[in-house]
Amino acid sequence: MQNGIPQARYLFVNHCVPPLLAIFGFFLLCGVVLLIQGQSPIEFYSIILVSAFSSFDDFGYVLFNATPLIFTGLAVAIAYRSGLFNIGCEGQLYSAAFAAAWIGIHLPLPAFLLIPFCVGGAMIAGAAWSAIPGFLKARYGAHEVINTIMMNFIAFALMNYLVTAVYQEPGQMIPQTSQIYEAARLPRLGALLPILPHSNPLNLSFLFACGCVVLCYIFLTYTRWGYELRLLGNAHDVAAYGGINPQTVTVWVMALSGAVAGLAGVTEVLGYRYRFLDNFSSGWGFTGIAVALLGRNNPFGIFAAAVLFGLLNKVALDIEILLEIRRGIFLAGQGILIIWLVCTEGILRKKT
Repeated sequence: MQNGIPQARYLFVNHCVPPLLAIFGFFLLCGVVLLIQGQSPIEFYSIILVSAFSSFDDFGYVLFNATPLIFTGLAVAIAYRSGLFNIGCEGQLYSAAFAAAWIGIHLPLPAFLLIPFCVGGAMIAGAAWSAIPGFLKARYGAHEVINTIMMNFIAFALMNYLVTAVYQEPGQMIPQTSQIYEAARLPRLGALLPILPHSNPLNLSFLFACGCVVLCYIFLTYTRWGYELRLLGNAHDVAAYGGINPQTVTVWVMALSGAVAGLAGVTEVLGYRYRFLDNFSSGWGFTGIAVALLGRNNPFGIFAAAVLFGLLNKVALDIEILLEIRRGIFLAGQGILIIWLVCTEGILRKKT
């Protein structure tokens, strides 16, 4: 352990090498499949680079796709670090998005008040939706995985009812609400940065996501609450012996996880569509689990993993058009990426 070199090597091997090997293996596998089909892997890799990095506009779309995944990945990681599994981010971001839309439609306030009200309301809705499984876990021992999954179904059904039977925009067949007030809309970064065109959907919520990454790292690493959270996840009995109330921590951790997941809904309502649209999410809550796993439940690793998944989503359409590879098959490769990660992690753990 001299000079901390063995410890640094251990951290690198266990936290950095598995994701890097998984990513390398994923792209290598894609190249091998293309060779078998008689296509050029070089063309495949060049399309990825051109599609994602040929302009600030293209990279802006990558970051736009990554923004909700940053929030859901952080939400999953917060719960996981305390020994809990939040599988309900999808339902939490749905309830949060509807809350943000409802406030943005019904409160005619100036922007400096309305935006915080919408964001705060969304976080409260997400926290409340997640605190229910947390309470059931703490009070009755009901497993949070089952409860969060069931809460997803309740959220989908309830929001569908509200948007189609109560708050649907008049004269529209599409299941969506009316638009929120302009004062509630987050500005697009294209209006603030000359390097981005105004049509690029990347908005202020990306900066919120970046700030959330930093705050989560500080919270988990340097605060008393973060210490309690991590201790409960690593040594439940020791935490209880040390005076930490596991039931209380379970409830507030799940609530905090849901509040962060709810911010993914804010990006949709306040930053992109300016309304609540039924079935707007493309599985962000579930993809957040993969993002947290690939990012090793570290806030900065989650940021990098979310950008990678945002890149894969951005280039999938171009790959389908130019190489005639079905987009669904390419996106299914994300699952292969996670399986590869788990396998490489297991192999490296045996060797170390």
